[in-house]
Amino acid sequence: MRRSFTVALDRYGYRMTAAADGLAGLELFRDGAFDLLVLDVMLPGLDGIGLCRRVRETSLVPILMMSARGDGLDVVAGLEAGADDYVVKPVDTYVLVARIRSLLRRATYAPVAAAGPEHATAGGSGAPSDGERLVFGDLTIDTDGLEVFVAGNPVALTPTELKLLLEFAAHPGVVLERHTLLRNVWEYGWDGDSRVVDLCVQRLRRKLGRDRIETVRGFGYKFRR
Repeated sequence: MRRSFTVALDRYGYRMTAAADGLAGLELFRDGAFDLLVLDVMLPGLDGIGLCRRVRETSLVPILMMSARGDGLDVVAGLEAGADDYVVKPVDTYVLVARIRSLLRRATYAPVAAAGPEHATAGGSGAPSDGERLVFGDLTIDTDGLEVFVAGNPVALTPTELKLLLEFAAHPGVVLERHTLLRNVWEYGWDGDSRVVDLCVQRLRRKLGRDRIETVRGFGYKFRR
C-alpha cells in the first residue's frame, strides 16, 4: 500500500518520502523539511498515534492520519494527538489527494502557524503587529500576521486550529453548526465526520481557555463575544 500510494501521488506531482515503520519515519522527519505527513495508525515499532505525538512536540506541520477503522478509538486518539484530519482504509487515491490538497491549502493560508512553535513564539516582546487585530478580552488575533496571543503571550496553533479560530472570530455570538465548520474549514463537500470538529475545538479550548467556545447542544458551537 505504501508503494502504491507513493506511485499514485507522484503522478499528481507530489514528492514523496516513505518509511516502513514509525521510528524510521521519525528520523526522516527530523532530518528533512516536509510540508505534510501521512501517518498510518498501524505502524510497526512506533505506531502512527505515538509518532503524531512526537512530531507535535516540535512541529505544527499538517498531519493526515490513515485508519483501518472508521469508528474506532484509533481515530479519536489520532485526532486528540494532534492530527488535522483522517481517512479510512481502503481509501481511493482521489479521496486521499483531496484531503492532502485541503490540508496544504490551510498550511498556505496560515504560514506563520505552520512554521512551528519556535517561529510562532519569536519576536521578543510578544506584542501583536500593527496590522488588523481582533480582540476578545485577553485574546488577540493578528489577522495580518496570522498570530494569536493570550494575555500578550503567543499561542502556537496548527493551520487547522488557526483557520477554525478565524471562522469563529468572524462570527462572534453566532451558533455555527458542525457541518458548516466541516465545509468552511476542512473543505468537505459532503457531511463528514463531526469528530474532527469536536476534537479540534477541544484542542483550541486547551490552548485559549475553555470558556471561549460554547457548546450549543444539538446544534454546534458559539464563540463568546
